[in-house]
Amino acid sequence: MMRVLYGTSPSEVAAMDTDRLRSEYLVEDLFAPGEISFVYTHVDRMILGGAMPLSTPLRFGDGADVGTEYFFTAREMGIANLGGAGIVEIDGRRFPVANRDIVYVGRGARSVTLTSDDAATPARFYMNSVPAGADIPHRLIPRAEGKPLDLGDAARSNKRRLVMYIHPEVAPSCLLLMGITDLAPGSVWNTMPPHLHERRMEAYCYFDLSDDDRVIHLMGRPDQTRNLIIANGNAVLSPAWSIHMGAGTGPYAFVWGMTGENQAYNDVSPVALKELK
Repeated sequence: MMRVLYGTSPSEVAAMDTDRLRSEYLVEDLFAPGEISFVYTHVDRMILGGAMPLSTPLRFGDGADVGTEYFFTAREMGIANLGGAGIVEIDGRRFPVANRDIVYVGRGARSVTLTSDDAATPARFYMNSVPAGADIPHRLIPRAEGKPLDLGDAARSNKRRLVMYIHPEVAPSCLLLMGITDLAPGSVWNTMPPHLHERRMEAYCYFDLSDDDRVIHLMGRPDQTRNLIIANGNAVLSPAWSIHMGAGTGPYAFVWGMTGENQAYNDVSPVALKELK
């Protein structure tokens, strides 16, 4: 069974202690050796998933937990490989995936099998799935085919490269957007300056952190900010009403996934730093 997160309002977040905030918005246990896990959230019904196959492939596709015949009867998904080389097999079609490759799984798939090339250096498959109302072909998007955007400024410690994978300009989907952002050496701040996008929610999965490093992720309304301390492989939900930004104590990267009313990446409302509290 999937773990379920129900979502909360901004007024509830303002009164939460650390444990409650983490239980509602942080997913800490996505990557367990030899296992696959999913978290169903009522924040735009996005499902987060994680899988680390070892010597035995991991398979899913039944729709019992989402109320349909198959998992993908009315859903699409992006699968990002954050570990060693592996294979994503969709209804018998095999997609070899290297580190930082993403596979798009379209509506109508019946079975997905996840395999690592080498159990000693397993693949780490991170998944975002959202409801879909269109049939779009499955596709591998290699790292080299993503669209890079260089953002930020080294002088402000926020220089970074954002790479779009599942995006109308690269690989189309129904409502899912997905990509990977890397911080430049010496930069620590992501998603700076902060913003809101009322018509889309977002999820971050932070990775490539050392065991001793953490990311301080800021969320909440601009005038009622809260923080979550994030370790390697943790994912965090960001409702449409919340800012989403962070700073790391060492090098890191993150996968971002979005869904909502549109796929207009620039449909955001900037928040001035002086407005944050």
